[in-house]
Amino acid sequence: MKKWICVGLILAMLALPAQAQPSGLSVAGKSALLMDAATGTVLFESNAHEKLAPASVTKVMTLLLIMEAIDSGKIGWQETVTASAEAAAKGGSQIFLKEGETMTVEDMVKSIAVSSANDCACAMAEHIAGSEAAFVDLMNQKAKELGMNDTSFVNCTGLDDEPEAENHKTSAYDIALMSRELIVKHPDIEKYTTIWMDTVRNGTFGLSNTNKLIRFYNGATGLKTGYTSGAGYCLSATAKRDGMELIAVVMGCETSKERLAACKTLLDFGFANYALVTPELSESNSVPVKLGVENQVNAVPGEKPQLLISKGQKDMVTTQITLEESVTAPVSQGQRLGTMEIKAGDQILAQIPMVAEAPVERLTLGQLFIQMLRHLSGSPSPAAG
Repeated sequence: MKKWICVGLILAMLALPAQAQPSGLSVAGKSALLMDAATGTVLFESNAHEKLAPASVTKVMTLLLIMEAIDSGKIGWQETVTASAEAAAKGGSQIFLKEGETMTVEDMVKSIAVSSANDCACAMAEHIAGSEAAFVDLMNQKAKELGMNDTSFVNCTGLDDEPEAENHKTSAYDIALMSRELIVKHPDIEKYTTIWMDTVRNGTFGLSNTNKLIRFYNGATGLKTGYTSGAGYCLSATAKRDGMELIAVVMGCETSKERLAACKTLLDFGFANYALVTPELSESNSVPVKLGVENQVNAVPGEKPQLLISKGQKDMVTTQITLEESVTAPVSQGQRLGTMEIKAGDQILAQIPMVAEAPVERLTLGQLFIQMLRHLSGSPSPAAG
């Protein structure tokens, strides 16, 4: 079933116009990339696989592993985390944890997402994995799972004044991959990445978001800034409009203003030129079932199709469903029953399999006999309702 969905999405990507790689679009920084979050389609890239220092954009992976631990039940939002001497000693952006100080997981996540707190990132890494080094192993393992082939993490913060920091590298493409995994699989993170200002320590310590797009860009949802003298100014910016969420990544900008402008340009381009379409079925689609305990089975899309198309095609999208005339029981759940073809004008965007919503068992010999007797006597079959 997933194979058919992939074919459909590939067809949809092929349907995108040539402006997916616009020759006239130029942004600042050493590398840049724009990706659609729902489909993973790359809409623009420039040196997207160049291995560069990401600074605190590293914490996208740190937050991803924290959210995985929370969503799996390994840790809880109100669980208490104790800061170690190592965590308290972290430099750069921080909330100045003291050794032995305790804070909830929720306040730690808030401090990392809003103020890029290195001390909290280290404390959470130790809390989840036992040590920062063990947590970094998990980061690299996750990077490998996601296909982040340009990435090698050596710490959970992105600080470049630590041992082996020269080997701490990733790319704009890989940042987009882990950003997508975070916002799509763990949507609760948006509650924290969209905070402009807040407090921790019972209101005594203020937090201010390092991503100024949160306040000034319509639809901004996150995600993470980064800066060191070696990495320059970096940003993974996410924004959502009209049901479409985009990820804009820039690395190696010379100023904070430059990185914000670059991501804004990328996001503006994406929202101006593309739309995400999710075709909806206007009515139920059933297929007659022969020799089944039910005389019909409902056909549904094998997976909810999401198609990224040129904005000019949005109002042209139509769907046509072709189903089998009938099917013989037994019918298994997910069994293919037909095809939904999605078109923009005469152009086929995708072909999605229509499958059985529920299984239908085959009538036993006894049930067939009873059904035959009822038919001969003129009584309605119980399966005919």
